[in-house]
Amino acid sequence: MNIIIADKSHSIYANIISETISNAAQVRGTGIAKRTPEYIFTKMENGNAVIALDGSSFVGFCYIEKCGHRKFVANSGLNVHPDYRGQGLAKQIKHVVFEHSRTKFPNAKIFSITTGLAVMKMNSDLGYKPVTFSELTTDQSFWKGCQTCKNYDVLQRTEQSMCLCTGMLYDQNSIENNNKKPIKAKVFQRLKRIKETLYLKKNKK
Repeated sequence: MNIIIADKSHSIYANIISETISNAAQVRGTGIAKRTPEYIFTKMENGNAVIALDGSSFVGFCYIEKCGHRKFVANSGLNVHPDYRGQGLAKQIKHVVFEHSRTKFPNAKIFSITTGLAVMKMNSDLGYKPVTFSELTTDQSFWKGCQTCKNYDVLQRTEQSMCLCTGMLYDQNSIENNNKKPIKAKVFQRLKRIKETLYLKKNKK
């Protein structure tokens, strides 16, 4: 298994990566923004993506998105091909893209928005903390990327103050992160239930 920084030579995998992300959104029924092959190739070409390969077979992917004049970067699109799930590869990919983000953008705050408890746990282990959306980037080019997510209407109705996703932030210039204890999965489950309850109540109105 090889987990590396992607470049334009990996453009041959752009279609399968796009399909894998789209299929995952349908299977999980959760909020995952779709990404076109062209968008994914741009990330590869700019050195802002990590790809996992088993020989010449696609295994997994994650990319970096710059926001607000590099004040923020997001680690997004984390996905593993169905044939390779259940082996802890998502965690390995997450670690590589996280370290790549810290190296390439040393002054940026790293953030993630997700509905997945597994991703929340990975983020917590790396030192991310849950935050309100007001602490994340205000760069609208990032939030427009949520338009293909099934929960985008929630984001719009709340004037971008919340959604079903949980926002998590890693401030690499903060000493607090060095002493940050991982947050237990029970906390994330409680957050998810609260968000889902709010969403259901709004839809009943």
